[in-house]
Amino acid sequence: MEHGSSGAQTAPSTPRAPRTGMRGRVHRLVREVAKFGAVGGAGVLVNLLVFNFVRQVSDLQVVRASIIATVVAIAFNYVGFRYFTYRDRDKSGQTREMSLFLLFSAVGLVIENGVLYTATYGFGWDSPLQSNIFKFLGIGIGTLFRFWSYRSWVFRALPAREPAAPRTRALLEPEHPAAAVPRADEAPAVHR
Repeated sequence: MEHGSSGAQTAPSTPRAPRTGMRGRVHRLVREVAKFGAVGGAGVLVNLLVFNFVRQVSDLQVVRASIIATVVAIAFNYVGFRYFTYRDRDKSGQTREMSLFLLFSAVGLVIENGVLYTATYGFGWDSPLQSNIFKFLGIGIGTLFRFWSYRSWVFRALPAREPAAPRTRALLEPEHPAAAVPRADEAPAVHR
């Protein structure tokens, strides 16, 4: 008998089953939003830093500087989304993925810079503080569109795995009920 052993054995730990149902979907959505937000937050920082840097070192107009900053942030965000936020998503058809990403990013660019353009040229609000406020507001509105479009069209979810129980049952049951073994009171079918 061993010293210090209670003699009780513990069952080996089993891997946690994936969450299913409404609670599982909500949990996955919250994780996705958090990852999207982390990449997007870093992208916003890149966007604003490049925007202000270009405004300081060049004589470009506000919206042109903003477009440059947005393009840099789009490239940064693609890497973050593909290899962090949506790394478990379908990777086949990367040409299609990149094309859709660029298309929806361009729409987001128009939304984001449309807000800044309207504030700057429509209302004359073009001080550095006002430009940053409307740039940030445009990023926020564009981000809502991007989140919806990227998760729906660009980084598509892989098909759900079928549960093991239906497969096991299908293997145990004959594929064609007519091919089942006849009961004792029935005559066997004659094959032609």
